[in-house]
Amino acid sequence: MSKIIALIPARGGSKGVPDKNIRRLAGRTLLEWSIAACLKSKHIERTIVTTDSEHYRDLALSLGAEAPFLRPDEISQDHSQDIEFVLHALDWFKENETEPDLIVQIRPTTPMRNPALIDAAIEAFQSALPNNATSLRSVHEMSESAYKTFEINDDGILACVGSGSTALDSANRARQQCPTTYFPNGYVDVLSTEFIRRTGLLNGNQVLPFLTPVSLEVDSEDDFQHIEYRVSREPELLNILFDEAN
Repeated sequence: MSKIIALIPARGGSKGVPDKNIRRLAGRTLLEWSIAACLKSKHIERTIVTTDSEHYRDLALSLGAEAPFLRPDEISQDHSQDIEFVLHALDWFKENETEPDLIVQIRPTTPMRNPALIDAAIEAFQSALPNNATSLRSVHEMSESAYKTFEINDDGILACVGSGSTALDSANRARQQCPTTYFPNGYVDVLSTEFIRRTGLLNGNQVLPFLTPVSLEVDSEDDFQHIEYRVSREPELLNILFDEAN
């Protein structure tokens, strides 16, 4: 039987939207949305919030999560990488308890989750482990293929993303003629402690895709307004997560 924990990263600082992780969506903080989804999961045994903020820690505890440690400032910066707080959490477990087998990473900035899909992702990864899957990441299909998108090169000219080619006629193909591409959406990631400890990597090169409905992330004030509208159109999710309906 695998030991499975959820790890919710919620650092205090945010430049784009101040205190983004505790901004309210439909009357509840983004942190509360993520904690509720984890607590409703049938496979997640413990829900751990990793934060550098004592205020966030207190809030997490009041919502039914655990916050047994505070994350150091040096790994809680804008440029900090996910592997840093994951290793910090694993080191705490190794020193104080027993390391989990699987980590389910849940980002507060993708608030609209169905716990049943979290459980389905966990089950999918467990089934794929014998086939050398190194991790699982949730994605949704992009409405427009990434092969039809551009970047601006150093000369100020449009170029095809990835190839650097400035011959843009290839991007004029019909969408159906381009490969389907997928966007990583933060809905759910499942990570293997054994793989992380063995390689020092988070995802590896055999990452299992887990397809979800289109999932919106909060990066700006406009995103909040859009997601508020989505919640108003899907009141059943409030009932699933919080046992109430609008």
